[in-house]
Amino acid sequence: MRGKAARFGGRVLASVLLAGCSMAARSETVDDRVEALLAKMTLEEKAGQLNLVSLEPGFDPESVRRGEVGAVINFSNQNLASNIDGYARTSRLGIPLLISLDIVHGYRTVFPLPIGMAASFDPDLVRRASAAAARETLAAGINWSFSPMADVARDLRWGRVVEGLGEDTWLTGQLAAAQVEGFRDGGVASTLKHFAGYSAVYGGRDYDVTWVSPTELYDTHLPPFRAGIRAGADSVMTALTALNAVPTTADGHLMTQILRREMGFKGVVIADWEAVASLIKHGVARDGAEATRKAVAAGVDMDMTSGLFVKHLPEEVRAGRISQASVDESVRRVLRLKFGLGLFDRPVLDPATAEGRLLTPETRAVARETARASFVLLKNDRNLLPIDPRTVKRIALVGPFADAKWDQVGPHEGNGQVDDVISIRTGLTERAAKAGIALDYAAGCDRICSERADFPKAIEAAKAADLVVAVIGEGRDQSGEGSSRAYLGMRGLQQDLVQELAATGKPLLLLVFGGRPVELHEAIDRAQAAMMIWIPGTEGGPAVAETLFGDFDPSGKMPLSWPRTVGQMPLTYDRRAGGRPHIDGARWTLGYNDETISPRFPFGYGLTYTSFAYGDPEVVTPKVGVGDRYEAVLEVRTSVTNTGTRPGRTVAQLYLNQPVASRSRPLRLLKGAVPMVLAPGETAVATFRVPSRDLGFHDTDGTLVVEAGDYRVFVGEDSDAPKSAGFSVETGWRSAPGNVEASSR
Repeated sequence: MRGKAARFGGRVLASVLLAGCSMAARSETVDDRVEALLAKMTLEEKAGQLNLVSLEPGFDPESVRRGEVGAVINFSNQNLASNIDGYARTSRLGIPLLISLDIVHGYRTVFPLPIGMAASFDPDLVRRASAAAARETLAAGINWSFSPMADVARDLRWGRVVEGLGEDTWLTGQLAAAQVEGFRDGGVASTLKHFAGYSAVYGGRDYDVTWVSPTELYDTHLPPFRAGIRAGADSVMTALTALNAVPTTADGHLMTQILRREMGFKGVVIADWEAVASLIKHGVARDGAEATRKAVAAGVDMDMTSGLFVKHLPEEVRAGRISQASVDESVRRVLRLKFGLGLFDRPVLDPATAEGRLLTPETRAVARETARASFVLLKNDRNLLPIDPRTVKRIALVGPFADAKWDQVGPHEGNGQVDDVISIRTGLTERAAKAGIALDYAAGCDRICSERADFPKAIEAAKAADLVVAVIGEGRDQSGEGSSRAYLGMRGLQQDLVQELAATGKPLLLLVFGGRPVELHEAIDRAQAAMMIWIPGTEGGPAVAETLFGDFDPSGKMPLSWPRTVGQMPLTYDRRAGGRPHIDGARWTLGYNDETISPRFPFGYGLTYTSFAYGDPEVVTPKVGVGDRYEAVLEVRTSVTNTGTRPGRTVAQLYLNQPVASRSRPLRLLKGAVPMVLAPGETAVATFRVPSRDLGFHDTDGTLVVEAGDYRVFVGEDSDAPKSAGFSVETGWRSAPGNVEASSR
């Protein structure tokens, strides 16, 4: 949760500079400057540096001037950010503020939500998108992003699926690291959240308890955080949940032993929104003072919005219940982050310089490119797409999200503005006119779709058209934090609208809008084509139009398994076989008696306007292991041929299986993805290199185990890839928690 911003009065001259920021000071090392500043601070000022406040009704800006605040949130435009930082610069020590915001998918230019960006399977694009968003963010005076979310989405009912990067551990790690690097490229500090196991909430209910076995924690939930830390993440945020009955904000084993010692994290640990105060609600602290003690003891550096650190830390230190050394170390981390960002060596932002750096053509171009890369073509019978102006002279555009700018901005929108958005209706109308095609728009129903009074207008438009494009799905308020769902169907009467449109007999294309896959049921069967467009952001309209007309081909791959029904939840591709593996139609095997266990569309799935053929995988390193005689990296190659008539992009995917092990292992695990662009008839080779440590699993104490024995790899376009080859691990080994080196077993 992030609070609503409010206005506050007062104006501070932007020319105020931090006292002591001389040329001589700038020649000192960061550690020297940190220690010199720390020596000047009172205990109250130290507590202030560990206090993050939000712009809320009743906020007192003088608290910043008194040195009681080290960071702020929801000062979400350049005027607010500049003004409040000016207050900090006129405090006794003039320490600048960390000014934070949830930059989940852009600041002013809104990109697709992370789950949409994940469909690109393209770390380089994700890095460029994050850098573009960071440059806008920094231009507005915001220097700290509470992103990326490294939680692995295991249950689509959970609302925060939209903030993450899919259900797969390896892909989430690759893309979270790319976001960290992108934020750094743009000059903004990054935050990995939410540590850890936050996405494993019972029933997909946001904020509910999580129970995660140690092996599952190490195998599934921790690796993306490790990848983000290796990429240089500046901070880590605690989860709001209790992991195995211990609230993460009070979990010293998690925050100190695992995060700091095993994973080597040296940056700032910040508690999530009022998470320190929530220790009282969790039932592990009697009052604010005890909650403060437990959070500090666990390893939390900064308190977000509960105000407990600034209230209780000085008293607790003087009473000897919290050590001065632990407070000083937390302050050092905060100050290092501020010095590392260059905050001490720059003046207060001049708001007049910001506006020209927002919504630039360059940033909008990256947003449009990212949106196109996010689209996943689910169905394309008889090559309905791309739209052919020779056969399509009139389009009927219908559906509640065809002209829904507010929904298109999406949740967690930074400072995105509805008026900046180019709607799907506008984008498609302009592109159709360019092709000499008429377009009629009739929504059929509003975004709630509770009435069918406007159905007749949509049906009449469909009858007069050569192609019907229906934009259906879920609205922005059905996705995001606090928006978990017990049902995954489309709201209201959208299924009925699709049924009546299909009954006209006109070719029907579904554009599925939203932050997660929804239950499509009969709608997908009634349509000739369907494409997932997620919540595409500011440039969504042109991106959709360019893709439908074939100016650019769809190439996204599902970062989630698409369920047939909510009753399959949780549903992920990396399941284990069980003692009675599933056999279709067999009662006494793993499964349901009223539905298949298979998804509607598998993880990694996505069509293009062309087709690709994969050769048999070649294992270049058939014997992997430790020692001079063996390879430390598995290398696999496969040929990929564009067998269609159009150029196109595919993502070659490699999956791993260990058929026999000391522990039952997943049937498949993604271990590599290679984007490829091929001309018609062109053949190229996809090469995968998998470090031997990525072949293993973890014991309960975090020890990495790679076992000797036979393994298989599968290569293809999705997690159902049929072509496989075997290889052997000749020498097994174990690695202590946090140790990346192998040691012989």
